[in-house]
Amino acid sequence: MTDPESKKNNHLPPNLVANLQNVLAGRRAGGGNGDGGEVDSKPAAEEDLRVPSSSSAPAADAAAAAAADGSKKPVVLVTNADGISSPGLTFLVEALVREGQSDVHVCAPDSDKSVSGHSITLHQTVAATSADIKGATAFEISGSPADCVSLALSGALFSWSKPTLVISGINKGSNCGHHAFYSGAVAGAREALVCGVPSLVISLNWKKDKSQESDFKDAVDVCLPLINAAIGDIEKGTFPRNCLLNIEIPTAPFTNQGFKLTRQSLWRYTSSWQAVSANRHPAAGQFMSMHQSLGIQLAQLGRDASAAGAARRTGAQRKIVEIESVAAAGKSEQREVLKKHFRLEFLEKEQEAMDDDFDFRALEEGFVTVTPLYLELQVEPEIQALASDWLAAVLKGVEEAPEADV
Repeated sequence: MTDPESKKNNHLPPNLVANLQNVLAGRRAGGGNGDGGEVDSKPAAEEDLRVPSSSSAPAADAAAAAAADGSKKPVVLVTNADGISSPGLTFLVEALVREGQSDVHVCAPDSDKSVSGHSITLHQTVAATSADIKGATAFEISGSPADCVSLALSGALFSWSKPTLVISGINKGSNCGHHAFYSGAVAGAREALVCGVPSLVISLNWKKDKSQESDFKDAVDVCLPLINAAIGDIEKGTFPRNCLLNIEIPTAPFTNQGFKLTRQSLWRYTSSWQAVSANRHPAAGQFMSMHQSLGIQLAQLGRDASAAGAARRTGAQRKIVEIESVAAAGKSEQREVLKKHFRLEFLEKEQEAMDDDFDFRALEEGFVTVTPLYLELQVEPEIQALASDWLAAVLKGVEEAPEADV
């Protein structure tokens, strides 16, 4: 069902729709629709919009047959921003291993790196420690999500350098709108795209006092058919190029309204900076709990001690150097360095009016949103023209200005 009308109804590219239908048909043939056979009784158009829970019997049989004749499985690399022990990543990897369609590798941060943006670690050592995840080859990394993907794709950590697909997720909290710029999860998928590898970033729209850990398992069941369809399309060369897909799962995954192709909105939380006292600074108290490897702890403690000593020496020198003369009084005055502590929090704000096809609105309405994100920023012609006029005026003014007196 790839005619224009079906594309309109399903809000997804025809190739993904067709492949998703094949996956669902395979599940029905295996008797594993996960909802008592209700999927079979729905019309075809509605069936594409509703995602059943996963069952892996047909996929496992196909994988076993491929292994028997020596065929190579596609490699899937999983990363995230919440840390390697987070439930979203755990449930996703378990499901991918259980499906048996791909060789699963994990390279994820050793601690929470949410809202880390596309930061990378330069001129410092990054530690990679093997992690025990059943059915997968896994490493936890003392770096950012972008570090994890960059290292994994470099060929220095794994025997391969280019997996079939990179998945960042499933992450806790939405990455709609401007939050895609701050998101470490999106950065992991973006780093894969920079390296020429197709990627997905998957997030659960977590709501405080409403969501629970089991929602991640439901989110996996919802998005797994789309993951399998993406792998199939990548191998056939029909997966969308030059973009990553940002997939957002609604707060109640199993009552979703279906898949919907959306655009990135301008939505964002309100930033709130709060002053805090020095004794509330959490770095020292939380340090030991943030790292699992004793070697990493000792190395970090050494670096922190060196940095603290350097800071004290610099501070002492600064206090000595920062002496200014007061001519009127004929005295010299020593100034203390003022240090303050602040904490940033994101506050919820009321949803602004926006079109139905924007990511945040569709997600709040219960849709599983699929938003293409590009490396090339789309600049409107009017903005390009205004920038061109401004630059021309500046250069003209510089050329016409008289030479400064020397």
